[in-house]
Amino acid sequence: MVKTRTAQEGADGGYVPSPRRIERERFKRARARRATAVAALSTLVTGAVLFLVITRSPGWPRTRETFFSLEYARMALPKVLDGLLLNLRLLVVCGAAVLVLGLLIAVARTLRGPVFFPLRALAAAYTDFFRGLPLIICLLMVVFGVPALRLQGVTTDPVLLGGSALVLTYSAYVAEVFRAGIESVHPSQRAAARSLGLSGGQALRFVVLPQAVRRVVPPLLNDLVSLQKDTGLVSIAGAVDAVYAAQIIAAKDFNFTPYVVAGLIFVALTIPMTRCTDWITARMDRRRAQGGLV
Repeated sequence: MVKTRTAQEGADGGYVPSPRRIERERFKRARARRATAVAALSTLVTGAVLFLVITRSPGWPRTRETFFSLEYARMALPKVLDGLLLNLRLLVVCGAAVLVLGLLIAVARTLRGPVFFPLRALAAAYTDFFRGLPLIICLLMVVFGVPALRLQGVTTDPVLLGGSALVLTYSAYVAEVFRAGIESVHPSQRAAARSLGLSGGQALRFVVLPQAVRRVVPPLLNDLVSLQKDTGLVSIAGAVDAVYAAQIIAAKDFNFTPYVVAGLIFVALTIPMTRCTDWITARMDRRRAQGGLV
């Protein structure tokens, strides 16, 4: 009689969860609320302790005046934002160049056959050299070394030279990311493409690369976040970006609040990109777990 009634209710009003299921869901919600409350409380306590430790330190009044002056922050914000436009332009242009050059280097390192050995060796030497060379040294060598050569037709613009140094360094890192993606594609994919009549280049272009690029999207976005921050290093060449604009203002009165303003702006740009990377990574992991991503 009970089974007949339950079946009738399910047929008329849809799925009816059992009392045990309802109790389990209620317990899960209560546990989630308790965990959220504990996390919020511990965060507030930690924040309060840090605030008291910092504000009660002997040098806090001087530190607040030197690094957290609202007057200097209001004065620096418009000029730092003007310089930030240069950083954003460098991010867009250098990011596109890095992706193209990095992909070409990765493809060169994965070419097969003895005839391509010089190309593979050159690509490997490039990645080894620029991955080992610190970025700031590469910037100094390009920005100050290229103009010293006095070559005809070669620019001396610090923005172009600084951007070129960024492309040289980051292309080596991105090339390794692409190469890892290419090598992660199972050889049977390439063999199946060749059995269907595709040439080696066509198999790479239409079968291997699409899968490889999808697999390395998260690490590529992480490299893009790093590039966004490192565009501020072009200031050592004299380019007036957000960092150099802050340096000009700070040098007048030896107040470092403009540096804090510039740093907070970079953080505000980086956090959305980082969260986007996390979201894409989680989405791809879910699709891969469900069998929807090769």
